[in-house]
Amino acid sequence: MGSMTALVATLMLWSSMALPAQAYPNYAPLQYRLRDVYDGPSFFNHFNYYSGKDPTDGYVSYVNKLSAQSLNLTYATSNTAILRVDASTPNPGPKGRQSVRIESQRAYDSGLFLFDIAHTPTGCGTWPALWMSDTLNWPRNGEIDIIESHNTGVQGNEISLHTLGGCSMGGERRHTGSAVSMDCDIAVGGNAGCAVMGDSSTYGADFNARGGGVYALEIRDAGIRIWVFHRDSMPLDIANGQSPNPSSWGAPLADFPGTNCNIKSHFRNLNIIVNIDLCGEYAAMASHYTQMSGCPGSCADFVATNPGNFNYAYWEFRSIRVYQAV
Repeated sequence: MGSMTALVATLMLWSSMALPAQAYPNYAPLQYRLRDVYDGPSFFNHFNYYSGKDPTDGYVSYVNKLSAQSLNLTYATSNTAILRVDASTPNPGPKGRQSVRIESQRAYDSGLFLFDIAHTPTGCGTWPALWMSDTLNWPRNGEIDIIESHNTGVQGNEISLHTLGGCSMGGERRHTGSAVSMDCDIAVGGNAGCAVMGDSSTYGADFNARGGGVYALEIRDAGIRIWVFHRDSMPLDIANGQSPNPSSWGAPLADFPGTNCNIKSHFRNLNIIVNIDLCGEYAAMASHYTQMSGCPGSCADFVATNPGNFNYAYWEFRSIRVYQAV
């Protein structure tokens, strides 16, 4: 009886002891080699156009490639690629204002992605995003929101990950942004994901006034990291087109270490997606549309009756460069 009592006491002691903290991952330098370049007049040849119903119930009509080109909603030159919202139709009707959503034909499991962006979309009713996902197998293969904002964009960029259960960010992190949620599970917090906020310089008018910059995303087993560099603070190995070395760039804007998340199993077969949604579940929220951005009336009514509002609702890319570890 005494030995049984001692055993029970020992088991209770073990159960009450905190599990040892997982070590912060080793982001040792990797050697990256250029794999894909999206730029110049052929920029859009690497993408498919999505023209189905908006999954987030936006007041938007995504058009196919032929329509986008004829309406001048997408076009590319030797040094720029533009994706924009229709800014001329007086009242587009119940289907919503025309816009674009493109998805890369190639998918990726890992790598280093450099997005050279000259302009981000702004304006009441807009919900732009640059993200990566396997939409046919969402959320099983994960989602990475590299740039996401809404309406006037004054709040800055919200970077987030969305997964099935078993991926969280409660451990040590080393980044300059502000963590606002820790659990990446879509079933938690209404699919808020695990998010990090940048300041006003990371998106919108402030970002555009600086001539934009480069967003860098690294996906590797150790974790997912995202940096933003303005034109006047570009690392030499990016500005000079050298082999990029993220280990020399300092702390990222957002750090999602693999401490409590198996990155390899949660993120795979990811397409690059760029779109400009209108209203929808995010931009039309009263807390976002009215309280944060000061936009008037209802979101759908404003979008329908104010075409001139969308003169600045466009993405301008200089290039997208994708590197793979050797």
